[in-house]
Amino acid sequence: MNLLRSILLSVAITIPGILLAQNRVSDKELANKIMSDSRLDTVEARALRLLTGFTAGTSYGEIWIRDFNTFIEGSLKVHSRHEVKEKLLLFFKIQGKDGNIPDGAIHKDQANGGYQYLYSELAPGWAIHKNTVETDQESSLIQAVKKYIDITGDKSILTDTIGGLTVTQRMEDAMNYILKYRWSAKYNLVIGATTVDWGDVQTQKGWGVAINDKTKWAIDIYDNAMFLLAVHDFLAIKPAGYKASRYWGDIAVGMKMRVRNHLWDAKAGKYIPHIYLDGSPFPPSFNEKQILYLGGTICAVKAGLNTPKEIADINNQFLKAASKEKYATIGLTVYPPYPLDEFPNIPPYTYQNGGDWTWFGGRMIAPLIENNMVNEAYTELSPMIDRVLKNKGFFEWYDVRTGEAKGSGDFRGEAGVLYEAINRLRGWAKENL
Repeated sequence: MNLLRSILLSVAITIPGILLAQNRVSDKELANKIMSDSRLDTVEARALRLLTGFTAGTSYGEIWIRDFNTFIEGSLKVHSRHEVKEKLLLFFKIQGKDGNIPDGAIHKDQANGGYQYLYSELAPGWAIHKNTVETDQESSLIQAVKKYIDITGDKSILTDTIGGLTVTQRMEDAMNYILKYRWSAKYNLVIGATTVDWGDVQTQKGWGVAINDKTKWAIDIYDNAMFLLAVHDFLAIKPAGYKASRYWGDIAVGMKMRVRNHLWDAKAGKYIPHIYLDGSPFPPSFNEKQILYLGGTICAVKAGLNTPKEIADINNQFLKAASKEKYATIGLTVYPPYPLDEFPNIPPYTYQNGGDWTWFGGRMIAPLIENNMVNEAYTELSPMIDRVLKNKGFFEWYDVRTGEAKGSGDFRGEAGVLYEAINRLRGWAKENL
């Protein structure tokens, strides 16, 4: 029986095929249940032990900004703020002259992957890599700086100078890079290569993480939601006297309107997968719009792109999709997955093409809580917690047909997201006891 379905059956009814929680307990009863759930204590403690490191996991020697952004809160619990700050500053030291932010860095003597490594005189001893098909690195770093300031209160990072530029200037340079090099003049939205939702592997066989002559440029919800989050974060933390090069608030307002106009399918209540700028990589017979993009949608919800009613409907869509596979949670990347003929680089039900990633599913917990869906948040987090306990660790992704844990065995992204989700639940519970 599907994990979510088995949890919900005792308190659920079927409404047009969608399981919705019923017979809800009072806030105080739910708060007591959350506070007394020893599973949360165990997973939180395990997460903090793992977050003593900064690389993405056992299969990765690199520090990745897209991962670090999702576990910086836990890092600040187990490290001094100085240590965490130094890792953030590393990304500004390896920033490109055009403002781009690489995916990350690895110690020079360990740089033996398939990347075309770059080097920076500001970061001696480090080799730099970037998956150029994606457009989330710049956004991830700005979001991480905001989280660092929120938790530590240390705004001095904004005026730290690296290579003659303050961190504030470098953040703005990163955003300007996107507007100059990753922007559609026609739609006034962020662009990237065609990948599966938030993934960083494009459709063609071969080294799929780098732009090449077969790349199909497209607009998707993940890249745009991440950039919108970053713009909001930049506006929230920039020093009062700082004169920005653009009216970023206007850009954010315009982006929200255009995302709603071009990417949101109001009739279906979901985001379309892609808008293609130079033709689709898929044949006309393939209906890509049938695919539900869960990860990018979660980021859209976090970016404030949807109403409370839409968020409830989106969550029900997630549950409906998860109910179709025995071991699925709302951490599904996409559903249904792309057929092998259409996406030969990643077979269906594997990795980013229909694998189940707590790294993204866990990010839905905070928005559910913020939208008064705490029972749903707790219920939907539960199978993710159980997987950690069953597998005695944090794994990169899970097979929705077998339940098998896959990928990196100590994946810090999952640990960080679960740590944050547990904190949000416990925070709500303490206020409602």
